[in-house]
Amino acid sequence: MKASTRRLEAMGTARWPWPVLPLILLLAAVPGRPEHVRDLEVSEGAPVGTRIGFIGDGALLESGPPYLIVPVTGSAVDTDLAIDQNTGEISTKVPLDRERRASYSLVAIPLSGDNVRVMVRVLDENDNAPTFPAPVMHIEFPENTPRDVKRTLHPARDLDLGIYNTQRYNIVSGNVNNAFRLSSHRERDGVLYLDLQINGFLDRETVPDYSLVIEALDGGSPPLKGEMVVNITIQDVNDNQPIFNQSRYFASVPENATVGTTVLQVFATDADSGENGQVEYSINRRQSDRDSMFRIDSITGLVAVNKLLDFETKELHELVIVAKDHGLQPLETTTFVSIRVTDVNDNQPQINVIFLSDDATPKISESAQPGEFVARISVHDPDSKTEYSNINVTLSGGDGHFGLTTRDNIIYLVIVSLPLDREIQPNYTLSVVATDTGTPPLHASRTIHLQVTDINDNAPEFQREVYHANVMEVSDPGTSVLQVTANDKDEGNNSAISYALVETPDTHSQWFQIDSRSGLVTTRAHVDCETDPVPQLTVIATDNGFPPLSSTATVLVTIHDVNDNEPIFDQSFYNVSVAENEAIGRCILKVRYYHQI
Repeated sequence: MKASTRRLEAMGTARWPWPVLPLILLLAAVPGRPEHVRDLEVSEGAPVGTRIGFIGDGALLESGPPYLIVPVTGSAVDTDLAIDQNTGEISTKVPLDRERRASYSLVAIPLSGDNVRVMVRVLDENDNAPTFPAPVMHIEFPENTPRDVKRTLHPARDLDLGIYNTQRYNIVSGNVNNAFRLSSHRERDGVLYLDLQINGFLDRETVPDYSLVIEALDGGSPPLKGEMVVNITIQDVNDNQPIFNQSRYFASVPENATVGTTVLQVFATDADSGENGQVEYSINRRQSDRDSMFRIDSITGLVAVNKLLDFETKELHELVIVAKDHGLQPLETTTFVSIRVTDVNDNQPQINVIFLSDDATPKISESAQPGEFVARISVHDPDSKTEYSNINVTLSGGDGHFGLTTRDNIIYLVIVSLPLDREIQPNYTLSVVATDTGTPPLHASRTIHLQVTDINDNAPEFQREVYHANVMEVSDPGTSVLQVTANDKDEGNNSAISYALVETPDTHSQWFQIDSRSGLVTTRAHVDCETDPVPQLTVIATDNGFPPLSSTATVLVTIHDVNDNEPIFDQSFYNVSVAENEAIGRCILKVRYYHQI
């Protein structure tokens, strides 16, 4: 009862005559006292001060005002409602929010001592829009998914009740070809759950992905709504077989073509993706080319000579080429290749050149020493009874920098004869001539365009050894001083130059900085003519070779003085005595000052 007394005092019981208060509290505590119930309603959007109703309903005289108000614990009556004890009028003190508190409960005690239990119910308004748990959702469908298959999507939730809760969903945009539709159902928890269903036929090769904008609407007027984006990826299935770009291919190859010579290339595409769209090629040996005269690269589709050909033995070869994808259940297709072998002059020598560079291309480093190998040359004359024995091979061109050597007249090697310098001669044209000993002799020639590759054998060179520049003493940091330029005779990374200043504190290099790419020298800090009128900078230019080479240049910066120093006396304090009868105009003190320029 002590707690109830304190609450009554807080509600303004001081207005009651003191002798009446204990009596009222005593009567309220008597068991079996009659209790009246008063139900009131108010909309959650009502303005502050809105009248909700009166405690007394007028039918019961003994329950009329004035009242003692006893709020139910935790009902927030004190903070949210205003109650006039003299009239019993209840009004709003603050804006009400049904989603925060749906009802208020209190007990009013009139002079008669009867209890009046008041229940104020907050009516819902449409003040909350449906909200999805995430703005974006990602799902996947295989492209062969049957119609009506569904996937559950995140439902929207609305804090409002009844008709003001989520009522329906719509696809706003992104539904290409009306491929999807929505279905929904409400569970016991009141949530309208959402499903996405296949409405048509999916084809990844036509539309690989969708981005649906889905809106949820409540039953307000006008309705409130929320949106969610559903990104749908269509997964590939192996439903397309490879297709050749030609139904039949034709090619010809000379009978003296060496093994590995490319004859033609077939090409097939597969509209599927990933492994389903990856195509490999093969020759159907059961239906064609049982002697394996040709081979095919399974990845590129290049058909090449696999064995030596002979026009007199067989003039036409028919191949059946198969293209098969890498699907779990692979699909394949075939095409036909007709290869005609052409006759050639069998007495003509054949020259085969293999370059001995790391990537088998015609090039040699300028650092190559005399005697180093450039290329391997082999020649062949089908008419010779002893292979290679009747062929003479010569090398011309190159200004004497290259030579030809052999030990057995079978294999010839192109070697370096004189030192090379790419900066003087970057390319050479060599000619290999093979001549047989027939009558009349036949010959074959091969032109080699040889590239000399660069090494980092030249350091950067500045345009000057000494640069002169001027800058004002009052210049702000970042002021341009001058730009230095260096050139490198090498190429590529070997000629890429970066600039830097050598750190020399005794020459005040810390006052300046340089852009590593452009060579622009600027001030880093304030300069001082009195400290150093002509700072000396050392600029280093370094190329990007391995190992890097560098060179330096000197920059003399003349700092022009400004009047930035005040005169200074030779003493900070002078003390002098003078007689009181000293004559006017007599000198009693001489001071000195100096001015730093």
